[in-house]
Amino acid sequence: MRFALDAEQTAFGRSLDRMFAAADTPSAVRAWARGEHGPGRALWRRAADAGVFTLAAPEGFGGVGPLPVELGVAFVEFGRNCVPGPLVETVAVTALLSRLAEAGEAAPAKEWVPGLCAGRARVTLAAPAAGPYALDADAADAMFVVTGSGEGAAAELRRAPGHGPVLPSVDPARRLALPAAGGELLAAGPAVREAAGYAGLWAAYATAAQALGVGHALLDRTVAHAGRRVQFGAVIGSFQAVKHRLADVLIGLEFARPLLYGAAVALAAGSPGVRAEVAAAKAAACDAAYAAARTALQVHGAIGYTSEYDLSLWLGKARALRQAWGSPEDCRREVLELPS
Repeated sequence: MRFALDAEQTAFGRSLDRMFAAADTPSAVRAWARGEHGPGRALWRRAADAGVFTLAAPEGFGGVGPLPVELGVAFVEFGRNCVPGPLVETVAVTALLSRLAEAGEAAPAKEWVPGLCAGRARVTLAAPAAGPYALDADAADAMFVVTGSGEGAAAELRRAPGHGPVLPSVDPARRLALPAAGGELLAAGPAVREAAGYAGLWAAYATAAQALGVGHALLDRTVAHAGRRVQFGAVIGSFQAVKHRLADVLIGLEFARPLLYGAAVALAAGSPGVRAEVAAAKAAACDAAYAAARTALQVHGAIGYTSEYDLSLWLGKARALRQAWGSPEDCRREVLELPS
């Protein structure tokens, strides 16, 4: 099967890229890392005005979807432009609450999903699939917590009453915190377990798309640097060894792209193999982004390590996304366990 975006989807991605490129996202990322959320929230409003957050929600709650292909296009541009914030977690909460509504637990979705679609609310999520920490809890209007989603456990969805100290991560703009215990119980039982699994799929898929965009940004910046940097009387981009490294990065990214949109098709169709499709896409996209980061460091040399240089923003994100919502090992295990 050939996975290719149509003209409308391609134009949507280009419009988002132009919008974020004109907004000086590196400055917003650095402000976000300092706990100053104003510039990042301005980017969030722009994304909401473009309809990005409606793509994961059904029409009954103010959405236009779910449309995983278009959502993937948007998240590639989020990664390409290093947009900060709990973007993946917002999609995961939207998917979780919408799925609960299908199972008869509609009250949380009615309260939150329309606001998420419109960009009026920002939320984050702590769930077993993502580890114990919640992303950007200090910038969120609410933190949702899923507990006991494993087999045989009593699954619950709560709204946390607060969070612990904000901790740094390998990506300075990804600020982590443990949710406080207790809080409002929103739903419990098998429906929560199933909805949490569904939300984890959407989160892993959005993370893969974001990683693909990060990888392309790193490649573009490295190619530009290789075309400017002169060593031994020639630009380093003319050296065969550099060309080969850059070509390997491009091949990795291009091989990950059809896996990403193949996962989107599986999500849209509710395919029995959707978990493996999403896991394969995330492993490939995150590995490709990580390879792009390593190559970018090697080609840039010492300047690539400096936090003042914008490249560092994408380097940190490539490392963080690789472990977010499923490590490479977990993703490969999911693919290998798919029944033949």
